[in-house]
Amino acid sequence: MRLSKLKAGSIVSLLLAALIGAAPLNDFAVSKETPKAATNKNKIILNARRRIKVSDGSNEFRVVNNRLQWNPSETAVIICDMWDQHWCKGATRRVAELAPRMNQFVAEARKNGVLIVHAPSATVSHYKDHSARKRAQSAPKAANLPPEIGKWCRWIDANEKTVYPIDQSDGGCDCEPRCKGGKPWRKQIDTIHISDTDAISDSGEEIWNLFERHGIDNVIILGVHTNMCVLGRPFGLRNMVRYGKNVVLVRDLTDTMYNHRMRPYVSHFTGTSLIVEHIEKFICPTITSTMFTGQPLFRFKNDERPLVVFVIAENEYDADKTLPEFARELENNYGFSCEFALGIPKTSIAKERNNIAGLGVLQSADLAVVYVRRRALPAEQMECLRDYIKSGKPLIGLRTASHAFAPRGELQPGFVDWPKFDKDVLGGNYHGHHGNKAEDGPRTYVWVKPEMESHPILTGVPSGEFYVRSWLYKTLPLAKTTTVLMIGRVDDRKPHEPVAWTNTHIGGGRVFYTSLGHPDDFKLPAFRQMLLNAIFWALDKPMPKVKVKVEATVSH
Repeated sequence: MRLSKLKAGSIVSLLLAALIGAAPLNDFAVSKETPKAATNKNKIILNARRRIKVSDGSNEFRVVNNRLQWNPSETAVIICDMWDQHWCKGATRRVAELAPRMNQFVAEARKNGVLIVHAPSATVSHYKDHSARKRAQSAPKAANLPPEIGKWCRWIDANEKTVYPIDQSDGGCDCEPRCKGGKPWRKQIDTIHISDTDAISDSGEEIWNLFERHGIDNVIILGVHTNMCVLGRPFGLRNMVRYGKNVVLVRDLTDTMYNHRMRPYVSHFTGTSLIVEHIEKFICPTITSTMFTGQPLFRFKNDERPLVVFVIAENEYDADKTLPEFARELENNYGFSCEFALGIPKTSIAKERNNIAGLGVLQSADLAVVYVRRRALPAEQMECLRDYIKSGKPLIGLRTASHAFAPRGELQPGFVDWPKFDKDVLGGNYHGHHGNKAEDGPRTYVWVKPEMESHPILTGVPSGEFYVRSWLYKTLPLAKTTTVLMIGRVDDRKPHEPVAWTNTHIGGGRVFYTSLGHPDDFKLPAFRQMLLNAIFWALDKPMPKVKVKVEATVSH
């Protein structure tokens, strides 16, 4: 079963992110008040997630959030192929499950002045007398109509094909036995309301003409199926991107046609996550439905993957690269679902630095992993974190989490800190480090505390001393509630310092903290094994099998 269950009335209501420009830079901003809709005079504020290459020619990516400000009157939503019936019974069930939340999203967007386009391919004749259908047909031919906007776009470029993450060549039906193919769709599912002010079309040319007539530069796409129609239709992501529109996918209001018996042999829902990741790398950014609905992330009822939320905001250790790479391993190999709440790594602007977009996703999280360094937060964002701790859920802290919310200098109005987070949550006592940063300077060596070798978190972790790149933090004395697992030293300096321990935080949840977390530490099998074990331990799950012998040594 999914580990977290939301209780009605137990969470703080979410503030719609389509707010006026004074809103916090947070797609999951919370408020005690009912979400307020934007008007045509205001901007829609979207935090769009994208994965960008670390450098040209690199295969490594960082996860970043871009703050988009769109004029509602220049924005459209396209609902792709939400048919009343699909040849695959599983796909039909998931569309029916998805449709109520999608209708809520569309209603909020419409209320804010966004143009809604219903695109149930091959069924628009059902709506031949509907005013929304006539609206799409009536748009005059645009002077800039792209020559191939009426055709499918299979790949945005040659490179995309070579890195495509799943095998959908069998049609993607996940049912057993496999459903018989066909074209049973007749119309869009009735759950999604079609207003007289909307448009209906499955034609790339018509939709382009409609957009040019209404001055639409920004396109939000949702619907099914992500890996087929959403990407490739004439009005899909690839065509809209390559012909110059600003495009985002709503990543939690979509579904794939993927069979878990096909490569890469992951669950159906992980298959969707892989396609979303692919889109963020090679096509366009993604957003969540929360930005319009004010509700938690949509998840299918059969998606029982525990949700791990990585909270990342630091500018020293490349956590926005190392943690997404680690998260991918969790998703592909261990059946987790992962989300990210992201700060801006490097900025001198206080309001940008002291902001972590997406913290509201913590209300859906089963586990939070915090890698943050010296940030204050808007009050409503800090409330998200405090509410998570009060809920009694587990937390893992990495390296600078010991001084995550202890910024230097004077706080600006509207921002709050939590200098005792280290004490209240982690059970730590950070007060500096040993200064051994230089690569040619004194080294940090760590080892398992002998009496702790049988602890679940240390399963498969070698007991011998080994070198780590992280310079050693000063953390003694720890809280009495902690249990030290690993110890570190710099040369012969005393005292030796704890570098990994467990705790019970003030809300009663399990905690694991390690002062390790340098990018080079993530290259160590021993560190990765310990972190993987800690995630299973925090969620009270049996330890994963150690797949390979973990060595303690590292080259330097």
